[in-house]
Amino acid sequence: MMQRKSTRHRAFDPDPNAPNVCCDMPGCTERAGYRAPKSRDSLSQYFWFCLMHVREYNAKWDYYKGMTPGQIEAHLRADVSWQRPSWKLGERGGKTFDEEEVLDPLDILGAGRARRAQAARERESQRRHSKYAPEPLRQPLSTLGLEWPVSMDDLKTRYKNLARQHHPDANGGDPASEERFKAVNVAYTVVRAHLSAHMEKAS
Repeated sequence: MMQRKSTRHRAFDPDPNAPNVCCDMPGCTERAGYRAPKSRDSLSQYFWFCLMHVREYNAKWDYYKGMTPGQIEAHLRADVSWQRPSWKLGERGGKTFDEEEVLDPLDILGAGRARRAQAARERESQRRHSKYAPEPLRQPLSTLGLEWPVSMDDLKTRYKNLARQHHPDANGGDPASEERFKAVNVAYTVVRAHLSAHMEKAS
């Protein structure tokens, strides 16, 4: 029975594209069949060696020879991104990511923008009334988005609107809405208690 001759190259077969030259190792007259890069900066330029001398060359090859630890670290980091530039999440080539430039026909990013806008309003509200509101009321008022002074009627109206907006049942049981709803209830209780006590003293 005839056996088919394998056409696969063995591990140490010479390069079929090797030039018809002698080994580049000085004094060697063997045919060169194996290539090796000349340097770290010339990876596409090669020495051509015989098998014995390419093994010797490879055994001594050190890609990072002459580089400082810092340079090696930087090179390894660059290799992670295939030597392509990378930026921090949310940035493109040093330019901050802008949601407004993204085509968003389903308004998927709208909820995030609304939350950030609400947070900005609350921070601004807290900044404006922090100098005047009693210390125990500053955080509750900020949570409710109210400024000091505030009336009981305004407090109740604001509470009803926020409770309706953040109630878990109105948000499909969303955990974030539930936490926000709890915070609104706590803030409302604190401010209402303060206003009630103030009204009793006044009467």
